[in-house]
Amino acid sequence: MDGEEVIKSRRTIRKFTEEDVSDETVRKIIEAGMLAPSAGNMQSWEFIIVRDKTTKYSLSQEALGQPHVLESPVTIIVAANTKIAEKKYGSRGREVYCFVSAGAAIQNMLLMAVSLGLGAAWVGSFKERSVQEILKLPAEVRPVGIITLGHPADIPDMPKRRAYKEMVHNEKW
Repeated sequence: MDGEEVIKSRRTIRKFTEEDVSDETVRKIIEAGMLAPSAGNMQSWEFIIVRDKTTKYSLSQEALGQPHVLESPVTIIVAANTKIAEKKYGSRGREVYCFVSAGAAIQNMLLMAVSLGLGAAWVGSFKERSVQEILKLPAEVRPVGIITLGHPADIPDMPKRRAYKEMVHNEKW
């Protein structure tokens, strides 16, 4: 698949087959995240791979009960390390840049999953403090997104998108 095809093929996948995802494939997806742009090239992200059903169940409960967090073969938490970002950029790095950088990593990971024939979902709705506690993360490592990953059981149609002219503006709004 070329880049355009990968981007246009990406969907939020919430239903997975029971087929496992190899460690090698998970590594490729995480490495794609590690290649994302980051503020000042600080690479202020952390990746936590979860395969354990008990841990995934706990995460699912803290993600508003979303079943795909439990049911996906692999769940990856992408977190922002605020301490790393703060070193170079102070409060702006701690409060903004590390989260934007983590978002870029997540998008790279979602696109790599598509290119490898997998499906994924970016879960942003969860209780941050609870996820930190479940994973025993230090205070400066803040979860930004939960990625559910696996072989898609169903690929939905592209949802309706806002029109280009509604979202794109010249310098004079």
